[in-house]
Amino acid sequence: MADGDTGCKVRYADDTRQLRMNTKAEQPKGTNAADIGKLVLAGLVLAAGIFAYSWFNNDASVPGTVRLLGVLAALVVALAIAAFTAPGRRVRHFISESQFEMRKVVWPTRDETLKTTGIIIVVVIILSLLLGLIDLILKSVILDWLLKLGS
Repeated sequence: MADGDTGCKVRYADDTRQLRMNTKAEQPKGTNAADIGKLVLAGLVLAAGIFAYSWFNNDASVPGTVRLLGVLAALVVALAIAAFTAPGRRVRHFISESQFEMRKVVWPTRDETLKTTGIIIVVVIILSLLLGLIDLILKSVILDWLLKLGS
C-alpha cells in the first residue's frame, strides 16, 4: 500500500477486492469569511500607510525617511496579516516549492555563459547585416528599377 492509503476488504458476490482510500484531508478551495476579513484588514493597513505618506508630504516636521519607513512598516504588517490566510498559505507553499526546485537547477559556468553570449552577439550582428543588405537590395530594385525614382 502507498503512503497515506488504508486498505479495507469488501465482499462483492464471492469476490474480495481491496479498496484504497486516501486518508489525507482535502483542503477546501474557497476562501472563508475570516480570511476575507484578514485580507480586507491587510488592504486597509497598507492603504493607511500610503495615505499617511501622502498626508505628511508637505509637513516639514516629518522627514521623508520617516514617511518611507512608515509605508514599509505598513507593507510588512499587511503582508504578515495576509500570510495567515488560506491564499497566503498557498503563496508561502508555492514560494517554498519554488525555492526547492531552484536548488535542483544546474546553472551554467561562467565560461559557458560567456561563450553562449558571444555566439548570440555574433549571430545578431550577422543577421542585422543580412537584413540591411536585403533592405538595400529591395530599395534599389523597387525605387530605381521599377519606379525609376532614383534618378
